[in-house]
Amino acid sequence: MVDEDRRRLAALMLTDLVGYTSLCQRNENLALEILRDQARIVRAKVARHGGREVKCTGDGYLVEFPSALAALECAVAIQRAVDRRNASVPEEDTFHLRIGLHLGDVVDRGGDLFGDGVNLVARIEPLAPPGGVCASQQFYDQVWNKTEERLVYAGTESLKGLERPTKIYRVARTGDPPLPADRGADRRRIAVLPLVNVSPDPADAYFTDGMTDELICTLAQHPELKVIAHTSVLRYRGTTKSIAEIRKELGVGTIVEGSVRKVGDRIRISLQLIDPYSEEHLWARAYDGVLGDVFAFQADVASQVAQALELLLVEGGAHPVRREPTRNLDAYTLYLKGRYLWNRRTESDLRAAIDCFVRATELDPRFALAHVGLADAYALLPEYGTLSPRDAHPQARAAALRALELDESLAEAHASLGMICAHQSFDFGAAQRELQRAIELNPNYATAHHWYALVLMYVHRLDEAQRAIDRALELDPLSLVVNRNLGRILLAGRRTDEAIAAFERVLALDPSFPMTRVNLALAYVQKGDLQRALAAVEGERSVSGGSPWPAVITGCLREMSGQRGAVAAALRELESRAARGHVPPTCFAACYLAVGDLERALAWLERAYAERDEWLLTALTTSFVDPVRSDPRFVRLVAQVLGS
Repeated sequence: MVDEDRRRLAALMLTDLVGYTSLCQRNENLALEILRDQARIVRAKVARHGGREVKCTGDGYLVEFPSALAALECAVAIQRAVDRRNASVPEEDTFHLRIGLHLGDVVDRGGDLFGDGVNLVARIEPLAPPGGVCASQQFYDQVWNKTEERLVYAGTESLKGLERPTKIYRVARTGDPPLPADRGADRRRIAVLPLVNVSPDPADAYFTDGMTDELICTLAQHPELKVIAHTSVLRYRGTTKSIAEIRKELGVGTIVEGSVRKVGDRIRISLQLIDPYSEEHLWARAYDGVLGDVFAFQADVASQVAQALELLLVEGGAHPVRREPTRNLDAYTLYLKGRYLWNRRTESDLRAAIDCFVRATELDPRFALAHVGLADAYALLPEYGTLSPRDAHPQARAAALRALELDESLAEAHASLGMICAHQSFDFGAAQRELQRAIELNPNYATAHHWYALVLMYVHRLDEAQRAIDRALELDPLSLVVNRNLGRILLAGRRTDEAIAAFERVLALDPSFPMTRVNLALAYVQKGDLQRALAAVEGERSVSGGSPWPAVITGCLREMSGQRGAVAAALRELESRAARGHVPPTCFAACYLAVGDLERALAWLERAYAERDEWLLTALTTSFVDPVRSDPRFVRLVAQVLGS
């Protein structure tokens, strides 16, 4: 019997005929006629969209599809066909369907489907209004960027069978009343699109970027506003997307756009405030200035814009004053270049970012944000490159402390020090205090919420970690690293299907983002699907620079799939790397875990703790260490890590 059961991920649709029982009691003949019409419509659309009818439940259908997108398109087609049918018959002969959509794990037993996925779609379907379609978060994550249909957030529900509440999305249809979360409450959620450089000299683009960044940072100081982070809006530079598409992707209720023109020493900045629902201009203003004091001009414009938006969007409250970061234009340009490189998360880019930040601090030694950038770049090098924590972390800490000496109120500096405390010394108490201070100083600083979520994940406070990463995503919804680390938190909570969806969403945005395929492979390992895990990790070596992890995970998976000697080959490569530079001890531990050599695996995990290898913190949250999880030595190790 076991051989007949096959477990897999499936895109599911469940339909239900609204009020069928009472209709049977009132008019049995009409009920039977409506059943026939429903069957004709549903089966025709299912066939057209490549679905497979699993079963008829009497007044509804359970259907599986080859993709979530096909399921969505079929559900919408069914509802439109029912609308056309209803328009041609008397009102008393009309009927309506509720449709639920879910992407989840199922067990195929002789063609019938069972398991959590089926149970959950059955609980999502009743949440749809008559004539409507509702979908789970897992389903939404697969289709949000692939469809012209508008899926709007419809609330968070506690569903039987799920430990945590899940977000539900509704397919918006013509004539639907707007949901409160889709309009109105979002007016204070703002996206400042990259300003357009219309100057004769293309080299003035960095001044334009600086003006965009200054606007974002100044608006973000206001506690009543939620401002989308620079990394998310940067994707819309030169975009051909409409205002409506941008609103949908970022979930904002207000958009600021504009241009910068610089001719000689004269500057004009033109800005418009747009309602992204009606696309009408709510406010527009041009600012003229002289290049003599560019930073004072930028700060003055940003302050005036903030005051104007405050009058339009916020009732009362004084706008906080933002300090001028530096008066040296070349230093500021280098800082912007460094941040751009830092966000790419490869070893070569991080080293180039360090060069930019060092040069910026040489031009202006009191430029606190440049010291923060230097701290952040050194802090990431052990994770994305070959520099050892012993060499990187002291430099990161020194730069963060220098930034705090210059400006103790700088949220970015507290956040940097917090993450350094977590990774350098495993001091999670200090890390939490610094990150909480950063959030207190600037509630709109997405990176602080993101790093706070990771620290909470390390100490296994996963519900709080989820809330923190959700807040980071509200502020920076298109950030690749935040979306990838959402997957890591879901994986730590054994929410494997949701983690897979999160990693695949990152790859849809950027197929080359480092370490995403490795994380996706770990998710498939946790799911017990080694074949998909191997397929996922392919191609990671070409995008992860000097990281040893793609080779380690590939070797482990091949060995676990029956290819003897694959781990031995991976170990030889690690030893060769170690002769030339640093290799995280956790890499060796992973190899020995894959071949069942638990003694050596534990010895390397203990060495990872002694060296404060930050990869150990991630390893402790994955199923890879399950073979030693109950071993007394491992239990003591976890106590040491969490107690340190």
